[in-house]
Amino acid sequence: MEENKVHFRHLFVFYFRKGKNAAETVRKISAVYGEGSVAESTVRKWFARFKSGKFDLEDRERSGRPLVADDDLIKTLIKNNPRQTTRHIAEIAHISHTTVVTRLKALGFVSRYDVWVPHDLTEKNLMDRISISDSLLRRNENDPFLKRLITGDEKWILYNNVQRKRSWGKQNESPLTTAKDGLHPKKVMLCIWWDWKGVLYHELLPYNRTINSDVYCNQLDRLKAAIDEKRPELANRRGVVFQHDNARPHVSIQSRQKLLQLGWDVLPHPPYSPDLAPSDFHLFRSLQNFLNGKKFDSMEACKNYVDQFIAQKDAIFWKNGIHKLPYTGWQKVIEQSGKYIVE
Repeated sequence: MEENKVHFRHLFVFYFRKGKNAAETVRKISAVYGEGSVAESTVRKWFARFKSGKFDLEDRERSGRPLVADDDLIKTLIKNNPRQTTRHIAEIAHISHTTVVTRLKALGFVSRYDVWVPHDLTEKNLMDRISISDSLLRRNENDPFLKRLITGDEKWILYNNVQRKRSWGKQNESPLTTAKDGLHPKKVMLCIWWDWKGVLYHELLPYNRTINSDVYCNQLDRLKAAIDEKRPELANRRGVVFQHDNARPHVSIQSRQKLLQLGWDVLPHPPYSPDLAPSDFHLFRSLQNFLNGKKFDSMEACKNYVDQFIAQKDAIFWKNGIHKLPYTGWQKVIEQSGKYIVE
């Protein structure tokens, strides 16, 4: 049996150097020695070792865990697949799970959620982002308006929230990006408006219903009533500075007329720029982390969970979401020549 294991490992090296992958290697060996003679998971483990330059084919001593981890092997495994789990690395490297976690931290690796990017920015998109960010930054420096800013947006709340992937990377490197999931049939839309003090108004639309101009204008009337009640200083003296994105219901003629009627100062917002919308980069990111892995069986269950999320957020959370906009938003876009802010 031991001779067969070593023989198969020589075959692994042969096919690895021929450029074959693990699945191809298993098929070729099975064609000669029979189905089940080697497992694909075993071949993948050996191939990972070969990629790190380790071609010794003997089993390592099993009397105890090695005291020194193979940092080169760990780095190679992460480089080949940043989404490796620590337990899988421990299995391949023949070290304890605790040792893997310790060595990853010592090597400067951190585990983060992958980041979604919404759009490939054109040259015009980049210029719009720089121009608008610069104008808002200068305006706020000359006449600070963040305490008058009210922002809002919509977010789909899924009945089945799949856990987002995590990947390993260095602290000074950007996280990996991944495409958003497609549309899901079971979902409700959250519409929410807030400022540096907290939530002013929010609602969940009926199951699978989205907004149009009529719905949005009616929501703005309800938001106005909430502002009059909760922020009378804005309604009576200073006036609202309003921020929303360029979704069609937000910028329709009907919605623009409604905003003119309300007398609110509407900020310009560059297209395809969720990283400059506090709801997207601050509120919804935190909410999605809260929802990850959760499953709901009714709209009422969704509503209760959203209400729970809002209730547990303290004053610092809402203040930070608004007050960091000039520095981690507008200023950063200018410094990055209009590119997306990826954190």
